[in-house]
Amino acid sequence: MDAVRVALLREVLTGTEWPGAARRFAGVLRSSVVPQGGGLLLVGTEEYEPWHMAAHLVDEAAWSGLPELAPTLVRHRARPGDPPHLGVGLGRLEGVRRGETLLVVAPERPEDALLERVHDARRAGATVLALDGGDAETRGLAHETLSVAADGSVVDFDMVQHLVSAAAGENSLPGSRGSRRFRDRLSRLVDQLTAPPPARW
Repeated sequence: MDAVRVALLREVLTGTEWPGAARRFAGVLRSSVVPQGGGLLLVGTEEYEPWHMAAHLVDEAAWSGLPELAPTLVRHRARPGDPPHLGVGLGRLEGVRRGETLLVVAPERPEDALLERVHDARRAGATVLALDGGDAETRGLAHETLSVAADGSVVDFDMVQHLVSAAAGENSLPGSRGSRRFRDRLSRLVDQLTAPPPARW
């Protein structure tokens, strides 16, 4: 979802809690990883791997000039032959150390084995964030949560991921690089507005 569509989504959601809640959560995410120079780990459940969230954060890291926002996607079914960016398995969570941030993206309750690893990561000193479906145990493990209940409300889980990832890259560079970042984002917006529509398959 590009910047124009995110802006339209925010306009549609004006008057609801979601734009502000997504920005607050994204601010916590940004303040967790930027001062540490990175160390963002992104994990989902066995049934739900957050591919799109990872891709959007990589894009925002590039567009905002904050490489610290680019996550390492931790996968349940990583195989030895996978490319490096897809080959990080759950064993990575055993090596979590102080200063790293673990973002759990789980629309449904994570498996007990994953919750145990998240608990161990928190005890090791990691900051734990959760974008979840409202599971009480997940919320209890996280330092900060944003819950999206699957109750037919105005937003769904994917929409909130778009809002969070877009907000993570906003207004985030120090003043010394601010003018360059503004020009980069303005240039990107112009490119998006003038680009032909994507091909439909």
